[in-house]
Amino acid sequence: MLDTLIQHQFLGFLICVIAYKISQYVSDKLKMAVANPLLLTIITIIVFLKITGISTEQFQVGGSFVNMLLAPATAILALSIYRQRKVLKQYFLPVVIGCIAGSITSVGSVFLLCKLFHLDQKITSSLLPKSVTTPIAMKIAESLGGISSVAVAAVVVTGIIGAIIAPVLIRVFRVKNPVAAGVAIGTCSHAMGTTKAIEIGEIEGAMSSVAIGVSGLVTVLVSMVFTF
Repeated sequence: MLDTLIQHQFLGFLICVIAYKISQYVSDKLKMAVANPLLLTIITIIVFLKITGISTEQFQVGGSFVNMLLAPATAILALSIYRQRKVLKQYFLPVVIGCIAGSITSVGSVFLLCKLFHLDQKITSSLLPKSVTTPIAMKIAESLGGISSVAVAAVVVTGIIGAIIAPVLIRVFRVKNPVAAGVAIGTCSHAMGTTKAIEIGEIEGAMSSVAIGVSGLVTVLVSMVFTF
């Protein structure tokens, strides 16, 4: 029975869903920035696979179905953009300039650090798109000759850190403008940061959603420049 369950193609998907729901419950109860649902989900899945002896190959058979939901999950952010379309129209130029500045800073800093630590071209190409959402990051990394799995790991780490420290930085630097806060969060920490931005406020969430798309486009162009 157990062997049959382990070989089932939806096992990995089921593990992901259950682990996330448990992590979300724990996160809601703890109400701590470090208790990020995604971070807790990753830890839960790793511990579960170690205890049960399920291999990563067996897990990936069903776990890969989660990848199919990445694009629709990103697209659904358009709803908050539509609701705040008047705000976007009012602040269109500052939003675009902020996204461009943030994207160039992100890619440029990664490129310089990779050169400083003498990382090879393949790793550098994988780390450059760390601040854009996963589907875009994977395509950028692959087109530049990087490793998509490394790009995904970089995106996850960036998103978790951004979601944890974004509210703190907003308070420390006394960012009162919700548009500025949303653009900063979305440009630096993509969809994971946007979920936190939505919790802060709907305008922040909408502007963060806009930043995901704009910064994704800018990062594609800037990454190509830095790899030449």
